Amino acid sequence: MRLSPASALTWGLSALGVFVLPWYMLEDGLTPMRLFGLIGSEVEYASAATAAAWFGRWWLWPPVLAVLIGLPSLMPGLSRRSAALLRGGAGALGLTSVIAQGWLIGIRGWNYPALEAAFGALPSGQFGIGLGGAAAFLAFLLMITDALALKGKFGGDRFVAGAVGIIVAAIAIFTIWPVLTILSQAFGIAKGETAAVVFAQRFFHAKVWGLECLVSRSACGVAWNTLALALSTALATTLLGLCFALIAIRTGFPFKSGLRLLTVLPIVTPPFVIGLGLILIFGRSGIVNQAAAHLFGVELGRWIYGFNGVWLAQVFSFTPTAFLVLIGIVQGISPTMEEAAQTLRASPSRTFNAVTLPLMMPGLANAFLIVFIESLADFGNPIVLGGSFGVLSTEIFFAVVGAQVDFGRAAALALILLLFALTAFLIQRFSVGSRSYVSMTGKGETGLAQGVPTWVRRVAYTVALPWAVLTVTVYALALAGGFVKIWGRDWTPTLEHFARAFAIDHGVKGIVWSGGAWSSLFTTIKLAAIAAPITAALGLLAAWLLTRQRFAGRTALEFGLMLSFCVPGTVTGVAYILTYNIPPLEITGTALILVLCFIFRNMPVGVRSGMATMSQLDKNLDEAAATLRASTFRALRVVILPLLKPAIITALTYSFVRAMTTVSAVIFLVSAQYEMATVFIINRVINGDYGLAIAYSTVLIVLMTAVIGLIQLGVGERRLVRREPSVPAKERHA
Repeated sequence: MRLSPASALTWGLSALGVFVLPWYMLEDGLTPMRLFGLIGSEVEYASAATAAAWFGRWWLWPPVLAVLIGLPSLMPGLSRRSAALLRGGAGALGLTSVIAQGWLIGIRGWNYPALEAAFGALPSGQFGIGLGGAAAFLAFLLMITDALALKGKFGGDRFVAGAVGIIVAAIAIFTIWPVLTILSQAFGIAKGETAAVVFAQRFFHAKVWGLECLVSRSACGVAWNTLALALSTALATTLLGLCFALIAIRTGFPFKSGLRLLTVLPIVTPPFVIGLGLILIFGRSGIVNQAAAHLFGVELGRWIYGFNGVWLAQVFSFTPTAFLVLIGIVQGISPTMEEAAQTLRASPSRTFNAVTLPLMMPGLANAFLIVFIESLADFGNPIVLGGSFGVLSTEIFFAVVGAQVDFGRAAALALILLLFALTAFLIQRFSVGSRSYVSMTGKGETGLAQGVPTWVRRVAYTVALPWAVLTVTVYALALAGGFVKIWGRDWTPTLEHFARAFAIDHGVKGIVWSGGAWSSLFTTIKLAAIAAPITAALGLLAAWLLTRQRFAGRTALEFGLMLSFCVPGTVTGVAYILTYNIPPLEITGTALILVLCFIFRNMPVGVRSGMATMSQLDKNLDEAAATLRASTFRALRVVILPLLKPAIITALTYSFVRAMTTVSAVIFLVSAQYEMATVFIINRVINGDYGLAIAYSTVLIVLMTAVIGLIQLGVGERRLVRREPSVPAKERHA
């Protein structure tokens, strides 16, 4: 068998991780002087081989042995069976030993008394795995996937096998492990209690499932509140997103650019801004209430607080997500199919109902699922506008940070959220089914780009345009607070808040960023810029695997990818602290834990958007590339990715913006060294400094809008060879 460069690189990575790089995580960071851990005066800077030979860490010998076992598999002329045996054996030994020693041995030695009784006390403990251990773990994992491909698994494709292995390992470590850690708290009991009884009391509590609201004025249980809110929000946002997408792609509306900007504006908005704007319009002292009282003598009261206000805020917040998923779907529908229907004398309305709308089903189902799960996990809007209307996410928050910290109750409530999300996931899969939605085959389209029927256009305008006006009003009022001295008391125009946040001075050494917000802004931009491309790449790769490959456990992997998305951010933050505060992964308080949280919280949107877009691509495109002897990776890069540009833009935009604006997931993870912009804003709000908070939010909105434009410019538009209509769609369907 000919030596594969990828196999050689994999073995080289394992050797680098075991013999060269420091095996343990360095508390004060990795510097060039500490990069090579062959020989070191301290064990923290030593490689695995050095730590085993010089410092008596005998449990690190198995990874060393695994690297040596894998070396003969690189010999040219070796049979596939022998190469698979050597690589699989080396990978299994190395991976098992890395996991076992990291799990069983902690800072004080053995983590379990039974092991100490069986094998005796260890001379010393160990810190968390660092760069060397991570490199070795990845290399041993790829050795195993390479061996599986050599044995014919995954169609014998090493790239597919490696991609599946990396995605599965990443989800297991950074999603399933933290979720299981926090959910295990649901069964935590005090002495003398029974786990089943305690769990039942937490899970089936009347405050969770109560239905007194059906027979009295009492509130319903928070589980029913959450479910009703999520369903209402998902339906409304999917309809709004579809209307905006149809207007942007299928009509002659003259202000499409401005409309598209408005649709994505809420997604670039930091926390509390939408809620504040709604309160200023619909609150007790808001413009609408005052106008109603003055003109008609009607007191509207506090209707904005509760289900109504939370629903309205969530529709504002999550419509951009539905729009970003649906716009690529609407754009990708083949006009040839619609023209064929009209050739058979189908009316525009019948063509839309029988051809266009069914082809949008993957996008509609995925948009609904994403928004449904986002609503389940939303914390910011209910905490601001919920009033006495409780939902699961706020109950979880109060269980974690309340006077009586109850991780068990928080975990039981989080489990209910997971059950809701799993049910929605299964319904979505059933609704889409195994039917074909292919509308892009790789051939040039000769069909004429279609508009929409008159009634559809009117409905889209009727739904979308008033919403756009309301969006402009909400933002104008909310952001105006950054340009007056004290909102509601002193309306003197000023730029003082911007000066305090973003002042720049000149010192002896040059520019001094003296404003209080600069540090958190620079940190947030840097971490978001690191996380966004990784999030998009992993999400789209996972989408390609789920739609184009067949392997055991594919459905379980698909749900695993959505798992972190349906857990409230506060639960995720606590779960990350409980999981990564001790070996084998000690990353609490570092920038790495923030980046990982961003990646695995935001990746599901890229996955669902990629799956929706890829459902329109004919598999013959892949087969044609394979016929021309292109590798799987080359076919993915050259053929598939250019057709996924709408999904790429969605994934990059969402991941970057959410990393910039998230608060609930990172509020427990930030440190003095790594303060995030949203945490800075929330702290200003808590202190009553609304002017500075709104000024900071305004800067973030402008910055993220510019970044979205750069992303769209850098990725470009998907070029589909289609004829353009000679007259506007409005005239053709009038």
